[in-house]
Amino acid sequence: MNEQLLNLTPKNLWKNFVELTKIPRPSKKEAKVIEFIKNFGESLSLETIVDEVGNVLIRKPATPGMQDRKTVVLQAHLDMVPQKNSDKVHDFEKDPITAYIDGEWVTADGTTLGADNGIGVAAIMAILEAKDIQHPPIEALFTIDEETGMTGAFNLSPDLLTGDILINLDSEDEGELYVGCAGGTNANMLFRYNKIGVSNDTVAYKLALTGLKGGHSGIDINLGRANAAKLFFRFLYNTYRDLGIQISTLSIGDLRNAIPREAFATVLIPKNKEKYLLEEVQKWFDIFKYEYSDTEPNMSFVAEKTDMPDFVIDPITQENLIKALQGTPNGVIRMSTAMKDLVETSTNLSVVRVNQDNTIEVLALIRSSVDTAKEDVEKTFEAIYTLANADKVWFDGKYPGWKPNMNSEILNIMVDVYEKLFGKKPEIKAIHAGLETGVIGGKYPNMDMISIGPTIRHPHSPDEKVHIESVRKFWDFLIETLKHIPKK
Repeated sequence: MNEQLLNLTPKNLWKNFVELTKIPRPSKKEAKVIEFIKNFGESLSLETIVDEVGNVLIRKPATPGMQDRKTVVLQAHLDMVPQKNSDKVHDFEKDPITAYIDGEWVTADGTTLGADNGIGVAAIMAILEAKDIQHPPIEALFTIDEETGMTGAFNLSPDLLTGDILINLDSEDEGELYVGCAGGTNANMLFRYNKIGVSNDTVAYKLALTGLKGGHSGIDINLGRANAAKLFFRFLYNTYRDLGIQISTLSIGDLRNAIPREAFATVLIPKNKEKYLLEEVQKWFDIFKYEYSDTEPNMSFVAEKTDMPDFVIDPITQENLIKALQGTPNGVIRMSTAMKDLVETSTNLSVVRVNQDNTIEVLALIRSSVDTAKEDVEKTFEAIYTLANADKVWFDGKYPGWKPNMNSEILNIMVDVYEKLFGKKPEIKAIHAGLETGVIGGKYPNMDMISIGPTIRHPHSPDEKVHIESVRKFWDFLIETLKHIPKK
């Protein structure tokens, strides 16, 4: 299927994207793609550097007549979010992505596509290997682990780059220029539980809430989609006492920056409660379907008998967990008053899992373009989980936001270029997601920065797709911009 993409334009960009689909590159497992990009740069006889954490920098001199222009850093990240449908057999550490054309879009077969940020990477590769594109001195920066902590950007040396302008290629709406982004904080909560033996008077059921859309926890957080963790614990909170539910296994979500799409649990109930469990599952399924009829048409919630597990978690920890999850804030907390339709502050309850080592993990991602608001939500989590007697609550992976600069030189240039190319002005926006520009800007405070990209929908989910025509426009816009970089 991937070969279909080779007929799309711009051909060199799509050729490189097809090559990327063949290389496993989930976050924190980027060794193969790092080696691929390193070999690519060296094959072009360009200066190629791999830093201590795995970021790759490739320098390309200016084309004739452009040597006196400011150096441009073209930046994209190498990793991708590994999400698949539960019925899809795919090993993200070994298997290539199967991409195909679906009307006006390119998508993948049951997995994330990796257009986030593979299209940006492929565009930079096409510029590096091109011999017919006019451009200033270029520093191509390929960072690692953007999706699960931005560790590549965080560990970037403040002495590595010499560029004056940075164009990040990781936003997801063609025709929009991004000049700001949200900062973020990882919220981590840990419960320790005791394993309790199972009773002969109970029966085991597997509960499965599936078919939700999920999506990017920043970009899609305001679309009214259901969060599998919140729905599942809403069901438990309303039923566990009357039904005598005892939790054994529990697995919800797997990535902090993806809205969880599925929830699975093995529970025990008294044998005389089986009929009532099935009735309650159907009742709450009907409620959820009604409430999310517009956004979650493929939702499923079922209970099926299963083998008896070896243990259940102790009742005190279970009650604390259920109450804490019912009370955990999720979704949009506040909209921005400074920029229309921009989410200012949000949370994503992303992972809940019972581990065999007697621990229960609850993970969330807090985002805000206002640091004090982000800190306030941290305190909310701390209060809820302290009251619920969690054994540990901590926050890490904090990264700064990127404050808009409406007087940016590269912004003004790109607005003018876009209008001349396409006959209309681009929109100027900030994004409620963590872009590496925030982190890089902290290390290079004098660098003029902007972010652009093609139109990508449903990133971080198996429904991810990229609009074909937007890729062409994104490419034309980027190439024309490089011709208009100002002198030093």
